[in-house]
Amino acid sequence: MQALIIGHTYIDIGHTYIDVIFRLPVGDEKHVASAYAISFGGNAVTAAFCAAKLSIVPDLLTTVADDWLGCMFLEMAAKYTITIHPRNVSMSSLSFIMPKQEMRAIVRCRDDSYFNSFPRLDLTGCRALHLDGHQADAAIHYAKLCRSAKILTSLDGGGLRSNTHDLLAFVAVAIVATRLCEQMRLTPPEMLDYLKSRRCRIGGVTVGERGLIWYDETGTVRSLAALAVPADKIVDTSGAGDVFHGACLYSHPTETWESHFRFARAASAHKIQHLGNETGLPSRKDIDDVRRRFGDPAEAVRGGLLDSLYACAHGTAERLS
Repeated sequence: MQALIIGHTYIDIGHTYIDVIFRLPVGDEKHVASAYAISFGGNAVTAAFCAAKLSIVPDLLTTVADDWLGCMFLEMAAKYTITIHPRNVSMSSLSFIMPKQEMRAIVRCRDDSYFNSFPRLDLTGCRALHLDGHQADAAIHYAKLCRSAKILTSLDGGGLRSNTHDLLAFVAVAIVATRLCEQMRLTPPEMLDYLKSRRCRIGGVTVGERGLIWYDETGTVRSLAALAVPADKIVDTSGAGDVFHGACLYSHPTETWESHFRFARAASAHKIQHLGNETGLPSRKDIDDVRRRFGDPAEAVRGGLLDSLYACAHGTAERLS
C-alpha cells in the first residue's frame, strides 16, 4: 500500500450549453447540451484517481453500491489499478454538474447509510493518508493510527462535516475551501489561525481564481496566486481542488511545500480546461506543459493577494461586530 484514501463515491454527470444565457430548464422546457461527461466523482475519490494517473496508485476505502453505476465505478477503478475497499450502500450517489465559466451548479443525490462497518486494513508500507471527512468513523480511526505511526495525514476540507473539528487534531496538512470558511463564519486569515489552534503543521485556504493562502511549518503565512488561465479556456472548475490534492500526494515528500503547492496548482490549472473529472486528470507532461505555458505570477501579484485577503478580513470583522 502506497497511500490510503478515504472518501465517498459519486458518479458525476456534467454538461455544458452553447447558449450564452445559462439557466436550467423549467416547466416543459427542454435544453440540448453542447457536451457532456460521465466520470467518477467525490473529493477524495477524484484525488485518488489523479494520484493513480501520476503513478502513486492508492488504496481507496469508499462507498460502493450493487447497481449498474457501482459496477461502472469498479470498472473505472480497475482501469487505474486502484484497490477498492468497499463500504457498501444501497444506491450509488450522483452529482449533476452544470459548469459555466468559473462557476458550477451542482445537484447531489447521496446514500451514506452503510450496510457494514469499515474494514481494518494493514498499513504496512503506507506513506500517506488522505481524507475528505466522509465516513467519519473510518476517517478518525485511520487518522489516529497514522498519527501514531508517523504517516502523513492530509485533509481536503471542502465543507463542514460532523467530525471536522475532532479530525483536525490528527491531521498534519489541512487545505480547506472558502466554503468551509463561510460555514464556520471565519475569514481565510481567521481560518488559518483556527487550523494552527488544531495543531495542523501545514494549513491553507483555497480562494478560487485568486489562489491559495497558507502557512508553513514555522507558522509564516504565505500566498500563491492562481495561474492566469484565460477565461475562454476555462471549461469546468469542478474537481479542480480534488486534482490539487491528488497532485500533492504524488509530489510528496521530495519537494518543499512551496514547490509542492506550485506543482499541484499547475495540475488544477490543467483540470479546469476540461469537462469532467477523468478527461481533466493531468499527466506529468500535462503539468509540465501548463507550467511552461503560464509560468509563475509575479511576486508583486502574490503579495497583493495576501494584502487583499487581510483587507477583506478586516472589513468582514467590522461588519460582524
